[in-house]
Amino acid sequence: MIDLPGSDASARARAALDGDDTPLGSRTRWAAELLTAPEAPRDDDLSEHFVPVFLARHPQGFAAALEQWRGLGPFTVTEYQPVAHKSWVTLEGPSGTRSTLSLTLDSTGLIRVLHLGPEVVTPAVHGWDDLEAALEQPGVTWSALVTREEGGTTETLYAREADRPMPNGSSYKLYLMRALADAVASGSVRWDDEVTVTPALRSLPTGDMQELPDGTRVSVRETAYKMIAMSDNTAADLIQDLLGRDAVERAVVEGGHSDPALLRPFLSSHEVFEIGWGAPGLRAEWVAADEDGRRRLLDRIAGPMTVRGSDLGATVHQLGLDWHMSAWDVARVLGALADDGTRDTSGAVEDILTAYPGVPVDAARWPRVVFKGGSCPGVMMFCWLLQDPDGVRYTLVLQQRADDQKLIGDGQFLRGMGGRVIGSGLLSGTSR
Repeated sequence: MIDLPGSDASARARAALDGDDTPLGSRTRWAAELLTAPEAPRDDDLSEHFVPVFLARHPQGFAAALEQWRGLGPFTVTEYQPVAHKSWVTLEGPSGTRSTLSLTLDSTGLIRVLHLGPEVVTPAVHGWDDLEAALEQPGVTWSALVTREEGGTTETLYAREADRPMPNGSSYKLYLMRALADAVASGSVRWDDEVTVTPALRSLPTGDMQELPDGTRVSVRETAYKMIAMSDNTAADLIQDLLGRDAVERAVVEGGHSDPALLRPFLSSHEVFEIGWGAPGLRAEWVAADEDGRRRLLDRIAGPMTVRGSDLGATVHQLGLDWHMSAWDVARVLGALADDGTRDTSGAVEDILTAYPGVPVDAARWPRVVFKGGSCPGVMMFCWLLQDPDGVRYTLVLQQRADDQKLIGDGQFLRGMGGRVIGSGLLSGTSR
C-alpha cells in the first residue's frame, strides 16, 4: 500500500482503507496505488478497471494525466471516506498540500469517475452562526432549513430564506419517486415491469443508463434505484415516460409544493438539456411562452437529444429551466416519501430511498437516512431526512444558486457542510 507517516490519523486512514474488502474499497486501494507505484501503468492496463467511456474522454491517454498527478507526490493518505458507491481519499503531498482523490463506481462495479483535485476544506459547525458564516459567499444565493418532527408536530430548528423558490437540479426526482410509489400502490405499475431504452429517452450523465444499447429492457425497480441512488438522468426520464407527465404533476401537488405552477410543465432532464443548451432560439421561445406554449414546445422537440455534455456551459436556471422548489417544498416531499417507504409492504421504496446517504453517517445514531442531491450549472442542493432510534425525524436542506458555476463548484463544499451539521450534534441539541 502507501508508505504512511506515523500519525494516528494516517494510521487510522491506512487501516480503514486496507481493511475495506468491499468492491468500493478494492477499487479505491487500486486507484490510490496508481499514484505511488514505481511506474505509471499503460492505458491498456487500465481498461479492466474503468468503464469504456472514462478512457474515451482522455484522447491523449489517461496515463498521461495520471503522470501529472503523480508528479505532485509522493503522497500519504490522511483520510478515507467510503459511502455506498463513492469514496474520497485525502492525500498529503511532500509540501503539506492536501488533495482529494474522488472515485465513483458504476452499477457494474467499474470506475466511472476518478478525479484528483485540491482538498475542499469545510469549517467546523458548533452553531447556526457557523453555518451562516460558511455559506455567505459573494455572488451566491443560498437557503437552508432544519426541522425536527415528532408525534406529527414539526419544529423549526433553523431556517434561512426557506420559503424562497430555488432551482434544485436533480431533487426533482423525489417527485418522480412519489408518483411511482403511488402507481405501484394502486397496482397500475409493478416493480418487475420493464422500461425500454430508446434514443428519444436517452439523456446525459449523471448515471450510466444512457450508455445502454437501444432496446435494452430494465426492470422498474432497478431503474428507480438508479434514479435515486445514482441520480441517473436517463433512468428518471424512463420513469417519467412510464408514468406520464400528468401523473408527476399530480405528485407535485400531493407532495405539498407551495406553488405547483412553477413545475408545470414538469420537465424531463432531456428537455432541460435540449432547451437549455441546444438551439438558442429554443431558450427565447421558452421564456416568452405561457404554460400551453411551453407544452407545445416540448412536444415539438421530442426525439433524440442533439446536445452533448461538452455543450453545457452558461447557467439557464434564471430562465425557468430547472425545477424550482423552496427548502420547505423539499422538506415536505422528503417527509411524504419517508411515509411512502413505511407503507410500502414490498420494501422496495425503503431500499431505494436509503441506498445512498450522501455522507458518512453513524448508523447507530441515525438508523434511517433518506438523501438526495441535485446540481446543474449554477445550482447545488443537498437534502437529508434522518430518523433516530426513537423514530424522531430531522430534515436538513441546503440550497445554493449563482449566475456563475465557478462560484458553486462541484458540490464538495456544500456536501461537506451538510456532513458537518449532521455530525455536530445540533440536530439533537448536543452540539459542543
